[in-house]
Amino acid sequence: MIKFGPSGNSQAFFDAGLTKTEDSATWVKNLGLDCFEYSFGRGVNLSDAKAKELSVAFKNAGVEISVHAPYYINLANPDPEMAEKSIGYIIDSAKKVLLLGGNRVVFHPASQGAATREKAVELTRERFITLCERIYAENLENVMFCPETMGKLAQIGTVAEITDFCKTDKVFTPCVDFGHVNAREQGSLKTAEDYERLLMYMTDGLNYERMKNFHVHFSKIEYSARGEIRHLTFEDTVYGPEFAPLAVTLKKLGLEPYIVCESAGTQDVDALKMRKIYYNN
Repeated sequence: MIKFGPSGNSQAFFDAGLTKTEDSATWVKNLGLDCFEYSFGRGVNLSDAKAKELSVAFKNAGVEISVHAPYYINLANPDPEMAEKSIGYIIDSAKKVLLLGGNRVVFHPASQGAATREKAVELTRERFITLCERIYAENLENVMFCPETMGKLAQIGTVAEITDFCKTDKVFTPCVDFGHVNAREQGSLKTAEDYERLLMYMTDGLNYERMKNFHVHFSKIEYSARGEIRHLTFEDTVYGPEFAPLAVTLKKLGLEPYIVCESAGTQDVDALKMRKIYYNN
């Protein structure tokens, strides 16, 4: 079934005097949400023992957990040694999510750097093949690896690129960050038809079963001509996208993703708003 939850802990969580991730599970559950994304943004530095403790807390609360691999992953790095480190960060994140009791790893694919777009995409595609080989070698093929659509023009991760990368193997399922797509495409997501066009493109490319339970990041995002600037909250009335048209489209297409809210500081409240919109439509 479709799930809703926050990425990390909100400002309200800390204002309530809470600091431990163990408390996040109960916090999310008490709000009426059912998933949570744990970030390894600055490195996979969670101990195995701590991961197992957190697994118990989230299991007892009935809250599913996913992880976000380190932000500095770059599969298009021209230095083979650095690219290998990026692959290692993804593998390490996958091993840790299993200890946490989850099975989804979200990761940023690559940055263009000084290379041409064509060369950077080609190199990223080759590294996806190498990553896939490592996944099977480490017996991690039951983990869902989710390359994310990216919001800045200099990043690798358009809807078409992510769809293409996911064709590498069934272990890859898209993470569609609709705020990123909207920012990159200068406000392209306004109507249910806009969302349907995007999702049908990916579904046609990967098939329905691959997309049925795909991963979603959602937030409103300020953007410029170069794409994403910063994440906002649902209170913003200038930038999009809006969730209601997506809710309509998900129901129409029979898709039941895992929806993680990345609003700036209000990610739990805004996740709950999305849940209410979805079930009231």
